[in-house]
Amino acid sequence: MDRDQIERVYTNYAGFYDQVFGKVFQEGRESAIRNLNVQPGESVLEVGVGTGIALPMYPSHCSVMGIDLSEGMLAKAKERAEEQNLSHVQLQIMDAGAMEFADSSFDTVVAAYVVTAVPDYRKVVNEMIRVCRPGGRIIMLNHFSNGNKVINTVERVLSPITKHLGWRTDLSLDTVLEGTSLQVSRNQKVNPLRLWALVECVNGKHGNSHSARNGSGPGANGKKTASYSNGNGSYSHEPAL
Repeated sequence: MDRDQIERVYTNYAGFYDQVFGKVFQEGRESAIRNLNVQPGESVLEVGVGTGIALPMYPSHCSVMGIDLSEGMLAKAKERAEEQNLSHVQLQIMDAGAMEFADSSFDTVVAAYVVTAVPDYRKVVNEMIRVCRPGGRIIMLNHFSNGNKVINTVERVLSPITKHLGWRTDLSLDTVLEGTSLQVSRNQKVNPLRLWALVECVNGKHGNSHSARNGSGPGANGKKTASYSNGNGSYSHEPAL
C-alpha cells in the first residue's frame, strides 16, 4: 500500500485499535520500554506512536517525541497525553520515511510494529539512523520471518492478504539490517506466541557524537510546528505553514 492508503487504514483503526490490537501487543511494548533504562534528560523518538498506548510507560525525566502519519491515531494519542498530564511528551504528524528532524536529534529511537507496516521500510530505517545520534539506540519491536521453511511458506501466502490490512509478514531482520550501520546488541522473542522480536541496535554511523541533550533536539533544523497545550506541557500537532 502507498502512504495515503496506509493513512486511511490506520485512521479507520483508531476507534478500536486499543481494544483489539493494543491488548494483543501490549506485553511486547512493555518489554521494550521497561528495558530501555532511559536516563534523565534523554531524548526519545517513538516512530509510529499510534494512539499513544505506550506513552505513559516512559519516565517523566526524559523527553519523548511521538510521530505518526495517521491523524485519527494521533488524535487518540493527544487525548491520552492530555488526560494523563504527560508534559514530557510532544506529538507531531509526520511521515516516518521523510522526517523533519535534524540529523542526530535523538538519543533513542523506538519503532513498535512499524517496520513491516510502511510502504518502504528502507526509507524508514535510514531515517531512524539519520535522526539518532552516533552510538545511540534504535529499538525495533516487530514480527520478522525467522528462516523456518514451513512458517516462511505460510507467511509468503499470507503476506498479500495482510498487506491490505496494513502490514506484511515476509520481511526478515537480516533484510532490514542489510547495508545499514546498525549493530544488534539484543534480540529477544516476545509475545504473542514468541513470533515477535524485540531488537535493540547500536547506531554505528559516523559523525558528531553529541546527543539531543546537547542542543540537537527536535526542531533543530529550523522548522516550526504548530502546538497545543494541556496546561502542563506543549504538544506539537502539525507543521506550521
